[in-house]
Amino acid sequence: MLRYRFAVARILEFFLRRVTVEGSSMAPTYLPGERLTALRRWRRVRKGDVVVVRDPRNPSRWLLKRCVSTVGSLLDLRGDNVQASTDSRDFGLVPTRDVIYIVLASSR
Repeated sequence: MLRYRFAVARILEFFLRRVTVEGSSMAPTYLPGERLTALRRWRRVRKGDVVVVRDPRNPSRWLLKRCVSTVGSLLDLRGDNVQASTDSRDFGLVPTRDVIYIVLASSR
């Protein structure tokens, strides 16, 4: 029974992820310490979606950004707080395939 629960938990973790906001790049929408629920990308990313993507400069780091436009299969990702955000203005457009999760909800 324990193995079964572990397997189910691993499967759920693959599709559903709890994300804790670090930093202020998405303020005032999301504040540091806020917990978000994100689902593995199951559809095309649309303008306005908040996504979780690996940092193009450091793949061991995750970024939380908003999609402000799409150019073919590339995304322009920006933080809501312009002064505190490192985003597509710094590292360029990001391939859609690099988006891992789309944020569904906040647990404020």
